Amino acid sequence: MIDVIGIGSALMDLTIRVDDETLERLSLKKGTMSLVDAERSRSILAMLAGHPIEKTPGGSAANTAAGVAALGGTAAFMGKVGGDEFGDFYRDESERMGVSMRLARHRSLTGHAITLITPDSERTFATHLGAAVYFAKDDVPENEIRAAGALHVEGYMLEGAMKEATLHAMETARKSGVKVSIDLADPSLVGRNLDEFGRIARDYADILYANEDEAAAFTGRSGEKALDMMASLCGIAVVKLGEKGSLIRSGTASFRVEPFKVPVVNTNGAGDMFAAGMLYGLARGLGLDMAGKVASYAASRVVSQVGARLSSRLDLAQIGM
Repeated sequence: MIDVIGIGSALMDLTIRVDDETLERLSLKKGTMSLVDAERSRSILAMLAGHPIEKTPGGSAANTAAGVAALGGTAAFMGKVGGDEFGDFYRDESERMGVSMRLARHRSLTGHAITLITPDSERTFATHLGAAVYFAKDDVPENEIRAAGALHVEGYMLEGAMKEATLHAMETARKSGVKVSIDLADPSLVGRNLDEFGRIARDYADILYANEDEAAAFTGRSGEKALDMMASLCGIAVVKLGEKGSLIRSGTASFRVEPFKVPVVNTNGAGDMFAAGMLYGLARGLGLDMAGKVASYAASRVVSQVGARLSSRLDLAQIGM
């Protein structure tokens, strides 16, 4: 059995350190994610010529799958890449990290996220989705989903052309008794699809994740009130509070998970690793409090490095497990 299978946009992460002035010249608003076409992507990269670029496989759900593998679990990922060298690199590097890849191919470019990190550790994205948007119902490996403990879905897959395939994957999971884990992903995304996301959460979500901004956009509330409303729609609700830790509720049981204090290098991937820790812990039969502790530790390790994925196994003995 696979502990977790993720469904998401298969994106190469192109991570580049820049100063605020460079960000302004690129006309990108700090802390946001902008979708760009192929021409705009090429223009941005041309303006950044000479800057060192770290290339890693990325995408939210794919990062979570890699996190599960880094914790010692079994993970798979389904998405769509282009018929180019980035597509090959994405597959090969992800498999090296221990993730079983179920990638479909498309004739367009492999999607990529230009991730710009400023000295304050804030991240700004210019994302070209490329082949990822062509993920279709026929690309869903139903037998793989049925063999998993949990299906993890990034919220970006619940909008636009990829939505039909994602709903099909979640329906397959629901009918097979496979837990469905959904990360709300982005407050603007939630705002554009508020009623539909509410319906999807009620119909499919066993676990629902949001950071403070996403939770506020989803519920119109903050803190524990947002958590309560989310928990009324699903089995387990999680509100991530960044450096303040996280809140978890299931039924009448509530937990506050304390953060692990580390020097922050890059916040990219923190939420994805938190989800990985939760899913890994639950797959191992841990209670919500201990699964939350694993999640908090996993997130702390990824924010203390540049990339959104860990390159080596996490040692849970460091936190007494």
